Amino acid sequence: MDTIEIHDKKFRVCTTAAQIDEAVCRVAQQINEDLKDTDTPIFLSVLNGSFMFTADLMRKITVKSDVVFIKLSSYEGTSSSGNVKQIMGLTKSVEGRTVIVVEDIVETGNTIEEMYRILKEAGAADIKICTLLLKPDAYRKDIKIDYVALQIPNDFIVGYGLDYNQLGRQYKDIYVLDE
Repeated sequence: MDTIEIHDKKFRVCTTAAQIDEAVCRVAQQINEDLKDTDTPIFLSVLNGSFMFTADLMRKITVKSDVVFIKLSSYEGTSSSGNVKQIMGLTKSVEGRTVIVVEDIVETGNTIEEMYRILKEAGAADIKICTLLLKPDAYRKDIKIDYVALQIPNDFIVGYGLDYNQLGRQYKDIYVLDE
């Protein structure tokens, strides 16, 4: 599908499933190389948006690792509220461990900043950030984003796990708001 409609908005394809897969492969290869000597790192998937990225990424990770989940929320409609809420906390201890935060999208960095705080308080030894999508024009924090699959403009997108008011996550491609 070249275009989709969700609620009151129309979207058009901006990134195909093939482009996404290529980017995920590239990121996985880099992580596999960087973590080959790390003792069982924890991949921390930030729900709901990163579930598809996490699943595809983990299929390509070759290092012995663990996967856990956390749920944070900051969106209302098509924009960030600026307030990050923890809906579901850490489901496993990260004390003394290397943690790779797996995010769907990094925009302002508020969620990353909150994740970093949570993980530091929980005693993580090393924290790395991995995101499917980075909006460099919107990112305003000093925390390093270690692994970026794709950089995109500061547009509103859906698909491949990302939603508009809870709809649109199921699409294999990524769609941009078509105004």
